[in-house]
Amino acid sequence: MPTEETRRKYAAAKDLIAKAERILISGHLSPDGDSLGSMIALARLLTAAGKQAFATADVKALGKPGFLEGVQDLIPLKKLKRKKFDLFIYVDASTPSRLPPEVRPFAEKLPTLTLDHHVTSEESGAVSIIDATASSAGELVWRFAKWMEWPIDQAIAEALWVALVTDTGRFAYDSTRPGTLRAATDLVKHGVRTAYINDILYCAFPMKAMELKRRAWRSLHVWQNRKVAEVSLTRDDFREVRGSKADAEDVIEIPRQVARNEIALFFYQIPDRTHETRVSIRTRGNWDATVLAGRFGGGGHKRAAGCTIKGAMAAAKRQMRKAVREMLKG
Repeated sequence: MPTEETRRKYAAAKDLIAKAERILISGHLSPDGDSLGSMIALARLLTAAGKQAFATADVKALGKPGFLEGVQDLIPLKKLKRKKFDLFIYVDASTPSRLPPEVRPFAEKLPTLTLDHHVTSEESGAVSIIDATASSAGELVWRFAKWMEWPIDQAIAEALWVALVTDTGRFAYDSTRPGTLRAATDLVKHGVRTAYINDILYCAFPMKAMELKRRAWRSLHVWQNRKVAEVSLTRDDFREVRGSKADAEDVIEIPRQVARNEIALFFYQIPDRTHETRVSIRTRGNWDATVLAGRFGGGGHKRAAGCTIKGAMAAAKRQMRKAVREMLKG
């Protein structure tokens, strides 16, 4: 059951939506399954409720979740300039700085509703519904939909299912709680094709994704008596295989597979960005990934976080390794 504070925020969000006609929905840059699934589901829920609701994303960088019904209705980021909206909703982005640059002006000018589950999330906009105990943004969208008594069809259920399974590691991570499984049970009732989705997400990879994994395996570096393991992909790696970050979404699992690993790092450079190295961080035991990410202005969850370091790959590795050593000593 939602708390009194949550019910108050739900009511405020309901009022915002009631006053709006044209609604824009966005997730973070390079949307993953949770971000994309939540966006698509929310757009379909609002449209069925009588609103003109549109999700937006870089349609060329959707990766495996791009099979979802509703992707065809996404507004490409480059076509947003001529569009007008009267409410902006963003999901799974933690802060406005993680939104695509094309979307940020809407966050600054329009009444804004935030739905997020990161422990480092910032209260932003007119109404913020933030719950770090939720497994995913998809779980929050499901809760809000049930409170609003919006009907859920198969397409919405599958979008939310992708959000849940990708952000919980197929219900294996610590973030999986009784409420997560209640949401999953409800979604299955609406006809989610669980085996079909599992095959797409986890059992079939294009050759460029396989090649990126091969290169990442070759870069594997293990140190601190196997406590720390890292892999990397350079700008040239992505260019040479014509791949995107979406094709390397699960590369972080390579260092996590090392026995006794407690801190896994994935360094990568997006081809169309210069002088930046991004880092995905995963932890086990007592280590908090947000502590490392926070050193560089990033955030996320205790077990999964990320950040961007200004500078070349070699310099970024030196800075992150220093931060890891300091954390381990502490």
